[in-house]
Amino acid sequence: MAGDEIKRTVMEKYGQAALRVAGGERGSCGGIGSCGCDPVSSNLYDAADTATLPEGAVLASLGCGNPTALAELHEGEIVLDLGSGGGIDVLLSAQRVGATGKAYGLDMTDEMLALARENQRKAGVDNAEFLKGEIEAIPLPDDSVDVIISNCVINLSADKDRVFAEALRVLRPGGRLAVSDVVVRGEVPSQIRRSIELWIGCVAGALEEEEYRAKLAKAGFEAIDLEPTRIYRVEDARELLAGAGIDAEAVAPQVDGKFMSAFVRARKPAAG
Repeated sequence: MAGDEIKRTVMEKYGQAALRVAGGERGSCGGIGSCGCDPVSSNLYDAADTATLPEGAVLASLGCGNPTALAELHEGEIVLDLGSGGGIDVLLSAQRVGATGKAYGLDMTDEMLALARENQRKAGVDNAEFLKGEIEAIPLPDDSVDVIISNCVINLSADKDRVFAEALRVLRPGGRLAVSDVVVRGEVPSQIRRSIELWIGCVAGALEEEEYRAKLAKAGFEAIDLEPTRIYRVEDARELLAGAGIDAEAVAPQVDGKFMSAFVRARKPAAG
């Protein structure tokens, strides 16, 4: 499918999700089984994490992991969240890096940016900033951030090589990439790859595990590690496929154990 088609559909679906959250509903980036629905996005954040956040930030969580809990953020660091949505990971990151640090959120959807900025206002967080832009063209200078996080968003890009090249560019020497994403082990039925709805649900655009590693290495990253955080079984697959025009009963056994949420770590080489 064409990159422009993917981008237009992503913007439309995520814009609709933001408007639903603004109206008090839980967000969803696609149909049943998308990243805004179980089983992918359930039970990702501890109650202690979300207790201090506005309801809108929690309702708009459309991810597949909790990168802020896994990234080991430190006081004073500069963090960038690729595809920040309603802002939950940016606001949590801002708390972790403290007043001497800063958290940026990058999103291309006006409705999500408006929601995130309203959540920031409600939370009273001063050390965060939400930027409009695309993850393939990050609007920040070279060597300007310490950590890049992302939550089930890189899958949505049709040009992942460009995403990883841009991530490397804006990271400082020795900076860290720490993202949650859906990763594939082995071959995936072609009808899943062709489904735009499942692309929006962060499944059809998932990279195979070794391909993910190879693309990060090609961009220039080192110390690459993929840690599975949740492996989806047949029952999960049936939910993921429902509503996408796919015979779930026939396809689910073919994808049993193939999709997993993973925490992906990598590092930009230190200055030589």
